[in-house]
Amino acid sequence: MISPSPEDEAALDATKAPLMEHLIELRKRLIYSVLSFAVAFAIAFSSAKYIYAFLTIPLANALAGTPDAHLIFTALGEVFFAYVKIGMFGGLCLAFPFIAGQIWMFIAPGLYKHERNAFLPFLLATPFCFIVGAGFAYYVLLPYAIHFFIGFQTPGVVNGALGIQLQAKVSEYLDLVMKLLFAFGFAFQLPVLLSLLGKVGIITSAQLRSARRFAIVGMTAVAAVITPPDPVSMLALAVPMWGLYEISVWLVVWIERNRARDAAAREATEAAAASTESAGTDVTKQ
Repeated sequence: MISPSPEDEAALDATKAPLMEHLIELRKRLIYSVLSFAVAFAIAFSSAKYIYAFLTIPLANALAGTPDAHLIFTALGEVFFAYVKIGMFGGLCLAFPFIAGQIWMFIAPGLYKHERNAFLPFLLATPFCFIVGAGFAYYVLLPYAIHFFIGFQTPGVVNGALGIQLQAKVSEYLDLVMKLLFAFGFAFQLPVLLSLLGKVGIITSAQLRSARRFAIVGMTAVAAVITPPDPVSMLALAVPMWGLYEISVWLVVWIERNRARDAAAREATEAAAASTESAGTDVTKQ
């Protein structure tokens, strides 16, 4: 863990305030966050029909030219509540930058300078990594998963056995897509999380290397739980996570090298300043 300097301690002491002021500030940030989510929800809900149409493109491509190229709903409110889910999902995505900014403005005064410098770049990288992960799920995994499941259809009556045809439900398809988008979006936060921990000195590259085998097992187990029940879908998440872990190791190595270089430069500057001060003292004595 990186120890704060006396200057950092003094700067943090200057931001101390009574508990009531912190609670008032927290309430203000929460109100702003809720209002931003409400506005974003209204925007997303008003466009939910078009968002859902976009989410169904992989299924539409897989069912193109078949008589089953449609979705069904079996409850009166199913489509409405599906659109509400889309509104909440889209609203959260739209409002996230503003909400993250409110969180930052609340916690930043209580952090040391080196902690603020560590947090801010990673806060900006979080939505980018989420978009990359969700895009990977939508454009790479989802089409394959749909083709895999559609492959279990069987034609009409054959040798006295009934056929099996897909009749995808609106809510169930939406749940599958949202689960994959969130799972991959959060999984791709791995470099952000590990690099941040390395930046503030909680973990080291040596620790990450020594825990590599356990990490691979854990990531494989997570991929098996949150992906559709087939080995290719599991590997489609597990393999990128393995790669992201290795990227995280190298990012922590790079952070450690920069930290060591900065520390050496700081020590050299302090030594030069001390030498100059000592020389000035000697001249004064003479």
